[in-house]
Amino acid sequence: MAVALCAVLPAWSQDHSTDPGKYYLMVTDVVDSEHFLPAPPDTLSAHYAYDKEQYAWGKSMRGTERGRRAVTDANLNEGWLDRDFSEAFGFELTPENAPEIYKLMTNMKEDAGDLATRTAKNHYMRPRPFMVFNEPSATPDDEPGLRKNGSYPSGHTAIGWATALVLSEINPERQAEIIQRGYDFGQSRVICGAHYQSDVDAGRIVGAAVVASLHADKGFQKQLAKAKKEMKKLKKAAKK
Repeated sequence: MAVALCAVLPAWSQDHSTDPGKYYLMVTDVVDSEHFLPAPPDTLSAHYAYDKEQYAWGKSMRGTERGRRAVTDANLNEGWLDRDFSEAFGFELTPENAPEIYKLMTNMKEDAGDLATRTAKNHYMRPRPFMVFNEPSATPDDEPGLRKNGSYPSGHTAIGWATALVLSEINPERQAEIIQRGYDFGQSRVICGAHYQSDVDAGRIVGAAVVASLHADKGFQKQLAKAKKEMKKLKKAAKK
């Protein structure tokens, strides 16, 4: 009976207490994004003018290899970590090759993408660029779900930035490549037309904030230690 009740809990109540396999943190552990982020840019502001310029830039990239990568980055289903970060990390990030690192990163994913962004998203419910400009995005299959979810801040970007920060801590020798990948991951949302640049910029702030919260969590600390130990084994095996 308890399982059935948990399954129907509204999204705003989800955290480590209701789904420990999906979150490290509790709602009370995360800095409230509604309160520390400024409001999205006013449509008459210079900041919004820049959002529109970046939207135009994103559209211009869609027919390129970078645009195709942006579409790939939009997919956060199974295999996303290996597909999006293994090359920058320097090792395959799969359950088979790096189980402890994989567990750490996949378990913190929604701490960043959902838990840390939800209050600002729900408060502002900013319409997505493709909705405002009445144009198709680069990921049309995602549009029905995106229409029901606020654009500000970008959850995808928060995931990508938090992932990059933690992976660069595990493998500092590849820090530059990992951080670049995390940055590009956020810019992919602009290219797809799913987010404004200001959504992405705010997502990076949220991603950094949630990593700070994660480092204070004992469960995360324990798994991070296992991930770092595994990293040493991977490097040692690669030298043989």
